[in-house]
Amino acid sequence: KKSIPVSGQTYTRKLDTTALNCLAGVGSSAYKMAGDVRLLANLKEVEEPFAKNQIGSSAMAYKRNPMRSERVCSLSRYLLTLPQAAANTHANQWFERTLDDSAIRRITLPEAFLATDVILTLLMNIADGMHVWPKVVHSHVMAELPFMATENILMACVKAGGDRQELHEKIRVHSMAAGARVKGEGVPNDLIDRIRADPAFSAVHGSLETIMDPSNFVGRAPQQVEDFMRDEIDPILIKYDSLLSEKSLDNVNV
Repeated sequence: KKSIPVSGQTYTRKLDTTALNCLAGVGSSAYKMAGDVRLLANLKEVEEPFAKNQIGSSAMAYKRNPMRSERVCSLSRYLLTLPQAAANTHANQWFERTLDDSAIRRITLPEAFLATDVILTLLMNIADGMHVWPKVVHSHVMAELPFMATENILMACVKAGGDRQELHEKIRVHSMAAGARVKGEGVPNDLIDRIRADPAFSAVHGSLETIMDPSNFVGRAPQQVEDFMRDEIDPILIKYDSLLSEKSLDNVNV
């Protein structure tokens, strides 16, 4: 137990600001996560849990709106505003204190903790039932991979003796033409076909499939995920195992 070193009849309201800033940090991280889920759901790469009889939209029956993530963003947006109220309350304490801090604290403090609790409950529900659609992800990757692979193609040709400046210009022209067709005509990306048909890139014609392997472009991402899970996440899960094993009494209704 620890007491406040210097205090009058009330503790400094700076402590309220510190507490609410901590909760707002949860809100900003939650908003970032839920926002990314919403963006990926729009691309149909991931979906949050969707109950059997859940209605995704009252107007359009086919929709599967990410309602949990939308709720997280809504509550997080509110949570992020509360530290400002606490800071203003602290700044306006005349001398020892004034009684104008009472009413606002009765609102901001409990609502900050309640909002955080609901946000975390929603995030647990989303994480437990998240669904990823690998084939959709693969389709999107392969649509953009030809552009990403141009540097590897260029370097392989230069290594085989090609002129970098000339090859760079040819790849630039082919890329612009392929991109214009994708955007203007809605057709698949044909950049690799253009490169395969250009004699200037004959040095890589036999190895384009190998160059276009998506695993060549992920860097150390798989190892970084494994390291992060092992070194950062697993110790937290072990430390709070007793809490995580408790049955939650909270329900998520959508």
